[in-house]
Amino acid sequence: MFGLTSPKPPSDPWPLKFRHYDFGVRCYNTLRCKVIYNNYCFTRLHLETPSGAPPSDDWRDSWSAGHDGGYEFASPAEVEWTSLDGFEHQASVDIGELFKDRLVRHNVPRNAVLESWLAAKAVNPLSVDVLMEVNDRTISVYTRALVFTDEPQAPGCPSSGSRDDLILVWTHTY
Repeated sequence: MFGLTSPKPPSDPWPLKFRHYDFGVRCYNTLRCKVIYNNYCFTRLHLETPSGAPPSDDWRDSWSAGHDGGYEFASPAEVEWTSLDGFEHQASVDIGELFKDRLVRHNVPRNAVLESWLAAKAVNPLSVDVLMEVNDRTISVYTRALVFTDEPQAPGCPSSGSRDDLILVWTHTY
């Protein structure tokens, strides 16, 4: 019919990309630690006091970001800390550069992703957590994103149809 066009089918959003992100920081095994990102101090509790050790070996399993990062990346994260050996360190970590491709890092193969969820991501892209850990002399940046799967991830648990693996993106020891 004249003047009518069929709707354009959504494009395949693979590889997955994110638009929005949340940001979080944890400091462990430092004598003091300060991380400023996007004009926000993430480490008020450890500015002048020791951070202590991680609460458990598996603490990262449930780690998520608690601060809205937004849609655009801010200037680099500025990190100042004192490692357990008493040395003072400074680093500038360009989060925007690490994620300039906006790719969602995950461990789910394309053929294992739930198709209806993937189709929805073509319209409303994912949000990810960007997580920074300062641990003694090492800074590590991770990401985590919830990706729905077509099969349960835990045997015998039908409601386990997703993964949110913690993926190491960058690390540096000073």
